[in-house]
Amino acid sequence: MGISKISTKLIICMLGFLAQLQFSHGQNAVQDYLKTHNSARAAVGVGHLTWSNTVADYAQNYANQRKCDCRLVHSSGPYGENLAWSSGDISGTAAVNMWVGEKAYYNYNSNSCASGQQCGHYTQVVWRNSVRVGCAKVRCNNGGTFIICNYDPPGNYNGQRPY
Repeated sequence: MGISKISTKLIICMLGFLAQLQFSHGQNAVQDYLKTHNSARAAVGVGHLTWSNTVADYAQNYANQRKCDCRLVHSSGPYGENLAWSSGDISGTAAVNMWVGEKAYYNYNSNSCASGQQCGHYTQVVWRNSVRVGCAKVRCNNGGTFIICNYDPPGNYNGQRPY
């Protein structure tokens, strides 16, 4: 009985993966991710990120692992990382814009976030020492979308400003 439940879950996950291959990729291309990241970085005088296939492969591998549950769990890997989830479809551009939207909560002078707010996704996007990025998107079996961007080298070191 236990084996059949595992097999069924695996088959469902694989069918979802095959459906992903046919999924529309509007605003999910490498240039879309780069343009959105680099616009935010240019706004604070930080150099552009370049796309890394190595980092993108890492992101895709991890995104594939989240396909069956779509949980926002960090990979704990060697890169900086931003995650996004939507119950429906969300583009890579929209995910990056959501992270950049946290800029409103970041105070450069105190190098802190407004009380009760998050801004670590934003600070990773604009982290001056990060020079490479790789992102991936999967449609989850529950109909949701999981997006991950990884940054090399990672950022968000305590006590350091992003730019």
